[in-house]
Amino acid sequence: MKSPTISTLILFLSLVFSWSCAASVDGNVNGFLECLKQECHGYNSISSLVYTPINSSFPSVLNFSIRNMRFSLDSTPKPQVIITPKYESQIPPIIYCAKQNKLQIRTRSGGHDFEGRSYVTDVPYVIVDLLNLSEVTVDARQKTAWVGAGATIGMLYYRIAEQSPTLAFAAVFPQPLVLVGTSVEEAMAYCLESMAWLQIMLLMQE
Repeated sequence: MKSPTISTLILFLSLVFSWSCAASVDGNVNGFLECLKQECHGYNSISSLVYTPINSSFPSVLNFSIRNMRFSLDSTPKPQVIITPKYESQIPPIIYCAKQNKLQIRTRSGGHDFEGRSYVTDVPYVIVDLLNLSEVTVDARQKTAWVGAGATIGMLYYRIAEQSPTLAFAAVFPQPLVLVGTSVEEAMAYCLESMAWLQIMLLMQE
């Protein structure tokens, strides 16, 4: 009887390692979803906003705001879950459950990210897509506007024009309208909750 070669042993160990990693990721995802059911009061209200790869709409939701097509290739790492919250109150349980199950969070908002930082990483992760938080409220008298994190510059300009012919927002200013992806830390939890809405100052046009 021939003894196994080194290459055979390496192949066997590689397969075992890949199987164990896949099982670990699946366990994290299942734990994450179970955690959401427990932490979200009225889970039915958010269940329709949770997408996994087994959902037929998963690819369209993932690719909806990808502006750089190289990140839509099959070779690009994909999230285990995508969540599109409608209310700020739905965000804290997502962060908590991701931390509990060792899943990194990528935060996607108004579609301004051309570098893929808000929806790609090499470790198991979930995407919190803030596209539903896109309301823009303009106060022409105070020269301010409250902007949802999912709003685009076009949405903001449109709402300003509805309220005033003389107010504007200079998009070239280094004032962020979106929060791109980062790791799951306490700072991120604070930023996500506070950056669901952003108040900006408007300028008078000459």
